[in-house]
Amino acid sequence: MVKSRYTFHKREREKARKKKQEEKAVRRTDARKLREDGLTGVSEEDPDIAGIQPGPQPFAEREDEGNNNPTVDRKEG
Repeated sequence: MVKSRYTFHKREREKARKKKQEEKAVRRTDARKLREDGLTGVSEEDPDIAGIQPGPQPFAEREDEGNNNPTVDRKEG
């Protein structure tokens, strides 16, 4: 009678699961330690709006400098 390999595969799966749980526990303790130290890595300022001052912003440079009034697009014809 041939012995099946299910026990071997099951043992390998259990080892992989246990290893993953241990790695996850290490990540959790590291994250907890960072939170306690106040080093979350998240800055107070949103990077999308960093450096923008409140109020009117200066106009961006346009490629078509020849157009005198860029807000009005008139069709001739």
